[in-house]
Amino acid sequence: MTYVRNFVGGALVDTPDTEATLELTNPATGKVFGTSVVSRRNEIDLAMESAARAFQSWRRSTPAQRQEALLKIAGALEARAEEFAAAEVRETGKVRAVMLDEEIPECVSTLRFFAGAARQLEGTGAGEYLAGHTSVIRREPIGVCAQIAPWNYPLMMAVWKIGPALAAGNTVVLKPAETTPSTAVLLAEIAAESLPPGVFNVVCGDRETGRALVRHPHTDLVSITGSTRAGIDVATVAAADLKRTHLELGGNAPLLVFPDTDLADTAERIADAAFYNAGQDCTAGSRVLVHESVHDEFVAALTKTAATRRPDVDYGPLNSRAQLDRVLGLLERLPSHARVETGGTATGPGFQLAPTVVSGLRQDDELVQEEVFAPVITVQSFADETEALELANGVPYGLASSVWTNDVARVARVSRDLDFGCVWVNTHGPLTAEMPHGGFGHSGHGKDLSAYSFAEYTRVKHVMTRFE
Repeated sequence: MTYVRNFVGGALVDTPDTEATLELTNPATGKVFGTSVVSRRNEIDLAMESAARAFQSWRRSTPAQRQEALLKIAGALEARAEEFAAAEVRETGKVRAVMLDEEIPECVSTLRFFAGAARQLEGTGAGEYLAGHTSVIRREPIGVCAQIAPWNYPLMMAVWKIGPALAAGNTVVLKPAETTPSTAVLLAEIAAESLPPGVFNVVCGDRETGRALVRHPHTDLVSITGSTRAGIDVATVAAADLKRTHLELGGNAPLLVFPDTDLADTAERIADAAFYNAGQDCTAGSRVLVHESVHDEFVAALTKTAATRRPDVDYGPLNSRAQLDRVLGLLERLPSHARVETGGTATGPGFQLAPTVVSGLRQDDELVQEEVFAPVITVQSFADETEALELANGVPYGLASSVWTNDVARVARVSRDLDFGCVWVNTHGPLTAEMPHGGFGHSGHGKDLSAYSFAEYTRVKHVMTRFE
């Protein structure tokens, strides 16, 4: 049986003050394979104090030193890809080839991007804006960052968080999701070969562990990737002490399909975007809006394509029994006007769900308004651009969207009016380290990836000097 411990001050640590543990379950089989520690006050104090001490020297490190450390971490991750893949596949049920061929290379690329960003911090030039005085703008690290990662992309989201934070000169205490702690601890272990002790720490635990991190007096910034409910909880607790927050929360992406697109090709691409990672993605292409003139033809094409996707071959299981039960509940409560075109059933032996397409839905239906986070696609029809935009924007989320058309003018109009942080055109889902990722509304605020993310892990200081 595996036992996952905290990583604090540059080493794995025992936690004699707590006997509480969490079971770790392989979602592909439904079987328990280990436990992890549940961190409480003493464990959290140890990690936060370690990060606070380390910050006093790490903040003085040069950009070149931070770049070198991040490059070494990226290299070590790349060299030990098989080990990381094995750990994450066991806790998530992901397809191993996808982990090795797509996700780990993206993690390595992201770390290398932020290594470069560490030496390219942009700012306002010095100048004399008041006679006899020179003004300079300094960008400085914020301090200790409490970071909370989700279970859908445990390693990738850890990298997205520590990359900009460390590049900017902050220290980190990261809490992985309670069901997927292993790769975060393994990442901290390899990082310790390049970072001073205490710069990057990991504490395992549950929701109360996360709340304690947010409340801790050493916490200067809180970053969470998770559900909207979790983000509101973090923001509420952080507000009591005016802590800065970075919230990357839920999504419910609309995909607007117009009749001038290649319907068969679009159906294939949308299925890929919807079922990747079993639909457990805040940008998943799960809410399709299609023009009424091609609605039936497109539903038939999408249903045919979806039926070819295979759980445990093309995508993995849902993360937990609770997540599977939640999704099955949504499907069981479908109104009479909705129709399950394919799927809708659990397939076992773990927490697998058959690829599912549901048509006939209306805007106020639960399955349309809720973030499903599963291999489920909903389909609605629209009559014109105006209605398409009303339906697309008619949810509380604002993270990602896509437009499928060959009309350049329509792309300009629709992308302008979609209230989402990302608009893809004739594709859905690709991300790159150089471009920002983040949403509006109940999808939170702040950006992951890109120079925008790097800047959010800094504070701005004005220094004015009188010279006359």
